[in-house]
Amino acid sequence: MDKMPAWADAILVPLISLILAALLSSLVILGIGENPIDAFQQMVQGALMQSSGWGYTLYYATNFMFTGLCVAVAFHARLFNIGGEGQVALGGLGVALACLYIPWPHWSLALLGSGLAAALFGAAWAFVPAYLTAKRGSHIVITTIMFNFIAASLLNYVLVNVLRPTGAMDPATAKFPEATHLPSFQEMFSTAETVMFRGSPANISFFIAVAACCAVWALLWRTRLGYEIRAFGHSESAAKYAGINPVRITIIAMLISGALAGMMAINSTQGEAERLVLNASEGAGFIGIAVALMGRNHPFGIFLAALLFGFLYQGGAELAFWSGIPRELIVVIQALVILFTGALDNMVRMPLEKLFLAMRKGDA
Repeated sequence: MDKMPAWADAILVPLISLILAALLSSLVILGIGENPIDAFQQMVQGALMQSSGWGYTLYYATNFMFTGLCVAVAFHARLFNIGGEGQVALGGLGVALACLYIPWPHWSLALLGSGLAAALFGAAWAFVPAYLTAKRGSHIVITTIMFNFIAASLLNYVLVNVLRPTGAMDPATAKFPEATHLPSFQEMFSTAETVMFRGSPANISFFIAVAACCAVWALLWRTRLGYEIRAFGHSESAAKYAGINPVRITIIAMLISGALAGMMAINSTQGEAERLVLNASEGAGFIGIAVALMGRNHPFGIFLAALLFGFLYQGGAELAFWSGIPRELIVVIQALVILFTGALDNMVRMPLEKLFLAMRKGDA
């Protein structure tokens, strides 16, 4: 019997964790002589009360959806993929090669080609850690972290020595051809009378990320492969008894996970920068861990958590720009949310479990 209802685990635990993080953040803001209510209003105003702010919020949320799904798929197979940063970086390389060296006639075809390239490059970067884990017993956390550093060094070398245009100083590729540029929200939703999402980087990749959430849900809960991944994650011995090959499931789960991370580059590299730059991952690979934990590794929960973290990123940027709160403190606030919704999850969960168990005994 579960210690507490599923709705409490999915809604109550993250909500209480978020409230605790907000209260502690308020104390920190008070400690530097600022008004936490005014700060929260400024965050809401900058992130949600105008279409340009929404555009940035949804742009960040798109990145976090991809990396959150990346972590969740691996986690369902009892694998902790910390390599999202490297897989995003290699996905960006795949996007750049597809956009620069294939003469696409239209952005829709370019999106299909770059999306496939991003997924393949991200999956390929996840393959070696997956193989080492499945066949050699290497720890997936150690190998994926190591591959983050290898990916950063490899991308730096390629951008400086191979793909950098002649005469350019910054480590980045040339601008992608016009035909590969993805439609932005400003182009999609503006009218002759009203300009929406002015200047924001949000683009059609957001809908790709939402589709990815739906696809991952269907994969994990409506297919045989998804059942095998979840069964293996619950009990390796029981999965073996049922005829599930641990090596096969480990490698497949990591390939899917890496492919999802790599596809984030559609948004950041092709959709926003329209070229490959050195820090293409923008730290989203690590934020995806918190997003997956807060979303309980369920695609719908990840969608909501990604929107929350998109709000924190955009609202925090607005707060640092327009108030006396230093940018470093914004990072502290974001870290507190990650801390309470991730690392300190049991601090909320265990008292709630005791409460629900006591309530059941009282009813009995």
